Amino acid sequence: MLDLIRTKLRELPAEHHQPEHRENLREAAVLLAVTRADEPSVVFIKRAEHLNSHSGQVAFPGGMWEPGDKSLLHTALRESEEEIALPPGKVDVIATLPTRSTIFGVRVIPYVGLIPAGLDFVPEPGELDAVFEVPLSYLGDPGNLTRTRFEMRGGEFDVPCYLYKGFCIWGFTLGVLAEFLDHCLDVSLDLQYRQCG
Repeated sequence: MLDLIRTKLRELPAEHHQPEHRENLREAAVLLAVTRADEPSVVFIKRAEHLNSHSGQVAFPGGMWEPGDKSLLHTALRESEEEIALPPGKVDVIATLPTRSTIFGVRVIPYVGLIPAGLDFVPEPGELDAVFEVPLSYLGDPGNLTRTRFEMRGGEFDVPCYLYKGFCIWGFTLGVLAEFLDHCLDVSLDLQYRQCG
């Protein structure tokens, strides 16, 4: 499966994107890390419940660009090391997925990297409640995509998500994941939000 992923992502090479430094533009980068295992999995984090922003949400390792970062790829690798103790030297970055923007206007570049199986991740206790992996075979089965309800933007919405061992993967993170699955495994997910009531 990893050979297939490499082949499919060949047209999206890993690039050392530089921040645009436009006024009022906030920029970030995340790492979609896939384990080199007989049963490859994708690494996710769960943000700490006590945080003011995105508390309790599932995400990919990564974060905001800082002035000392050499590129946005450097941002993704630095943040991954800080958040889950993933050494940058263990990451074989193979692709850059299309840039996406969050609902808060943050421009995010997602990178795809292959990492060794069995690494001992250590969640940064001030930021994270957990680090966990989900088998790619589970994510690649559209039948495992379900729906749940969230209060947001002044209303209640029925939204697509993966529920895995008590974790809920939805929103921006699911959008990045769906792009990856579509590109690599020809899996198309229904990401439509439906307003309730």
